[in-house]
Amino acid sequence: MTMNNVGRPTAPGAAATASGHTSLTGARGLLQDEPLIFELGGWDKTGVDFDPPDHDAYDLGDLVRTAPIGIPGLSEPETLRHYVRLSQKNHAIDLALYPLGSCTMKHNPRLNEKMARLPGFADLHPLQPQSTAQGALELMDRLAHWLKTLTGMPAVALTPKAGAHGELCGLLCIKAAHEAAGNGDRRRVLVPTSAHGTNPATAAFVGYSVEEIAQTADGRVDLADLEAKLGPDVAAIMVTNPNTCGLFEREIIEIARITHAHGAYFYCDGANFNAIVGRVRPGDLGVDAMHINLHKTFSTPHGGGGPGAGPVVLSEALAPFAPAPWLVHGPDGLELVEEARDQAAQTFGRMCAFQGQMGMFVRAYAYMRSHGSDGLRQVAEDAVLNANYIKAVLSAEMTPAFPDGPCMHEALFDDHWLEGTGVTTLDFAKAMIDEGFHPMTMYFPLVVHGAMLIEPTETESKRELDRFCDALLALARAAKAGDVERFTGAPYLAPLSRLDETMAARKPKLTWRPEHATPLAAE
Repeated sequence: MTMNNVGRPTAPGAAATASGHTSLTGARGLLQDEPLIFELGGWDKTGVDFDPPDHDAYDLGDLVRTAPIGIPGLSEPETLRHYVRLSQKNHAIDLALYPLGSCTMKHNPRLNEKMARLPGFADLHPLQPQSTAQGALELMDRLAHWLKTLTGMPAVALTPKAGAHGELCGLLCIKAAHEAAGNGDRRRVLVPTSAHGTNPATAAFVGYSVEEIAQTADGRVDLADLEAKLGPDVAAIMVTNPNTCGLFEREIIEIARITHAHGAYFYCDGANFNAIVGRVRPGDLGVDAMHINLHKTFSTPHGGGGPGAGPVVLSEALAPFAPAPWLVHGPDGLELVEEARDQAAQTFGRMCAFQGQMGMFVRAYAYMRSHGSDGLRQVAEDAVLNANYIKAVLSAEMTPAFPDGPCMHEALFDDHWLEGTGVTTLDFAKAMIDEGFHPMTMYFPLVVHGAMLIEPTETESKRELDRFCDALLALARAAKAGDVERFTGAPYLAPLSRLDETMAARKPKLTWRPEHATPLAAE
């Protein structure tokens, strides 16, 4: 280990505070303790000075404030330090590998962020005349072209704001298509047991009843059970491919064939498109509708309160029912058709107020252009390679849920290897926090007992994968060696130790009040 002349490395394990040593300030070394902004005080000050108003506010009537606004006053350095300290308490993809399976927490290139901040994109207003936004509309048109090319589908709806919103879009298109054909009595949707939870929820929201499709022992759709449940009242099936177990549905073309033979549509959950982009075109597999999470496959930011983007590609049968607005080439350039007329005469309507999320479109398009078609193909190849590497390395101590054959973009383990140790999947995940890693997805999919779903994505190097695997292997050996205390009380080194998550879910504290505040009657 190298070091400078005036320091020495902390001894391994010393950070575990085994001696019981705690600082007097609540800080951990250079990591500052930080209360809520409301607990910082400063109610009688502000970081800026305002001149007294020249006029009174009589014209505001009873809207005039009669009590303090209740916002703490901080100087600019205090404000900056507060949020920097808070950021140090969060895990982020910029800090270490983010192994959440089924979520594709991949690196967001800074080039994308720079492009999204360009004048003309960052300062667009949705109500400005279309003639003044031709560049933005052209970018949307090119993005749509790439999405259609990569999926082999003839149409795409850009407006959906997330994966679940895309599911809603696809099912509304399917519903509209059935009603237009006089098949409005089709009221069932079939969903595999390993499906993302949004699939049955979306189907129910649209008004369909949901029925499960069984899973085979090797983690794929049970074709016999699917065929037995298909019938004249089935509107659609919803299948994720690659599925939530990290496996490619080998019978996907046959699934599409028998679905169409029964007059139903095939909705594909495209959350895992990152595993096959540039390699497989869903349209060639018989898919009728598929949402694409731009934050998963094309590197736009994931979460954070949104807004996101979940475009939906549609087959020729469903394209006429796509939601407004439609982006079309008109005599004066590109235009948005926002009413049910001309090409959009059969649209089922609007899904949101405007045209989609421009910032996400720019980021996704920048990612596509910087990779090119060959680079996007490599994205899928590297994502699958990384996942299989993790599966192979961790199998030395952990048990893969489906050991036979390769996985796709994520490696799934069960808790069989923890039997008799006194350590649970949750304990193991909490101990990962002490090692500097965000836990993997736990207990999902539900079809695998004690599931641990790990997705490294293509953005991680072998060095980072080895660092991650070394930590998990060391923890696994500690669990098997009987070091139960390391796990049951973890995390020891996080800003907060293990929380009562059940109580937090049942009695969440959503607002802050001073300790001396009088409780409300409802409390």
